[in-house]
Amino acid sequence: MAQRVTITDVARAADVSVATVSKVINGRYGVSPTTFGRVKEVIETLGYESSLVARSLRSRRTNVIGILVAEFEPFSTEILKGASTGLAGTDYELLAYTGGQHSGGVGWERRYLSRLSGTLIDGAVLVTPTVVDADAEIPVVAIDPHAGPADLPTVDSDNLAGARLATEHLLALGHRRIAFLSGRSDLESSRLREEGYRQALAAAGVPVDPALILAGEYRKENALEPAHRLLSLPDRPTAIFAANDLSAIAALEVAQEMGVHVPTELSVVGFDDVPESASTAPPLTTVRQPIQQMGAAAIGLLISLINATPVDETHVRLPTSLVERGSTGPRPPR
Repeated sequence: MAQRVTITDVARAADVSVATVSKVINGRYGVSPTTFGRVKEVIETLGYESSLVARSLRSRRTNVIGILVAEFEPFSTEILKGASTGLAGTDYELLAYTGGQHSGGVGWERRYLSRLSGTLIDGAVLVTPTVVDADAEIPVVAIDPHAGPADLPTVDSDNLAGARLATEHLLALGHRRIAFLSGRSDLESSRLREEGYRQALAAAGVPVDPALILAGEYRKENALEPAHRLLSLPDRPTAIFAANDLSAIAALEVAQEMGVHVPTELSVVGFDDVPESASTAPPLTTVRQPIQQMGAAAIGLLISLINATPVDETHVRLPTSLVERGSTGPRPPR
């Protein structure tokens, strides 16, 4: 295994002292332009990177922001893309971290933050955290926390309005037996999406049928069986609104396996607008929450907190919108 390049290696190759290399790395005065250029060239040639830990001990800053997720899946991947965009033009770098098989469960945020804060990162974005009382020594921003906004600075989207949009779209197409594949019972986003579904039905004078509400748990593998149960009902629904795109994709696959044609016999709507939703057959109608924008907004808010810059709002709620594609159509004739 190749040896890590040290500051001594750089000093030797540039024919200067270690102190001079340190001044160049940290942007201090006392180095001539010629020497500065030579040392920078050697640093780039050798691929030298100063230790984040050593840098933080010297300056109390690492200029690294951590994105902490329980797992890498479509939603968190889009958040990472947005966070990267939000860092453009700043002096900060991004560290994405997950505990893999050891992550999950209530309080995973505390474990992660205790490992990273203070020496590796200047601030953290927690994606769908289980708790918002992380008690960190560094600034923290939460994206779509399980229990909803609390005292921790938060970025989320308008789940309630988005769910109403999805249900109203199906009602406008003539559907009345509209099933709902709900998300996880411990998440505020799931509760709000079900509430939006119920509100839209109530406003249209359509009673809620408890038999048409089953849990998809936000996971494709968990949504397959309840989707099959819905489509096996003697009076099956003519439409399914799924609380996220992965559950909606599961419904599309089950419909195809059962010979139920989408959209002439069944309409399906998802929620999120992850990239996979546009490549299903047919392409999925869904509610778009601006996931990448959520990541960028969280980064902007966090950098303001790190730099002690005043912010107007510590709870940023972004709007949702309906994206109509090929998975929805008029209610089939009875």
